[in-house]
Amino acid sequence: MSDEEERTEEPRPTGVSRKTLLRAAMIAPAFPMLAGVPADRTSGVSPERLPGSARTPSGQPLAATPESCDDDDLTPPQIEGPYFKPGSPLRTSIADGPGTALTLTGYVVGLACQPIAGALLDFWQADNGGNYDNVGNRFRGHQLTDTQGKFTLTSIVPGLYPGRTRHIHVKVQAPGRPILTTQLYFPNEPRNSTDTLYDPALLMNVQIVGSGRQATFDFVLNIQGTPPSPSPTPTKTTSPTPPTGGTWAPYVAYALGAQVTYGGLSYACQIAHTSLPGWEPPNTPALWRRV
Repeated sequence: MSDEEERTEEPRPTGVSRKTLLRAAMIAPAFPMLAGVPADRTSGVSPERLPGSARTPSGQPLAATPESCDDDDLTPPQIEGPYFKPGSPLRTSIADGPGTALTLTGYVVGLACQPIAGALLDFWQADNGGNYDNVGNRFRGHQLTDTQGKFTLTSIVPGLYPGRTRHIHVKVQAPGRPILTTQLYFPNEPRNSTDTLYDPALLMNVQIVGSGRQATFDFVLNIQGTPPSPSPTPTKTTSPTPPTGGTWAPYVAYALGAQVTYGGLSYACQIAHTSLPGWEPPNTPALWRRV
């Protein structure tokens, strides 16, 4: 590990959750490199054949619990590392150079596995050569989950950074809640066993599709809620009338630090973005801070 990244490390927690133990034990058998990891990440049995296990929307297996997520299934945090930059562009594709194509999809959910709409995900990673762009925004970008809590990221498989296994950095924040900073890992990487930061609870499901890779991962945040109904009944909703007299407007490119008013209150832009209906400052605390 480089001196710069080593200085940013914090001691790893000594406690091991039962989910980590289960996954560590079940992932141990060797699989072909990045080849078709089963959807349940722990065996050759599909999630549909495991009626006693809890699962997130993408089929990510959780420890044996009732049919919901719980605090033992929370996505664990990891260090930010030395290369995070605020102000990444709003986009779902950060494939800014050559490499093996990678598409990552998943959901952001709470403790009841309820989807979290409007959650902010800020991704950054190394390029194919293991280098981070610390001047511009190559291989950096943020996005918000849709109404179902889903996100999609298009990128490449990152190169190897000195002293580390392959990984993708991410910050996840539900509206008005603390930020989860963590890293995602690839299965069956030789350096997983020697990387002191590697955590099997943060393994993505990765499959080879043509010449590229398709991965899934669901983030479980410490947010209480009600499990979504399997067959929700559509209801007619009306959009609230937005407060008048503000300077915020949709479809405007706001720069980092820009200030607007909305509903009689002032806000400062925390991440450069182009505004959209529904992204009003009170609804997107990750993008706007009260001043």
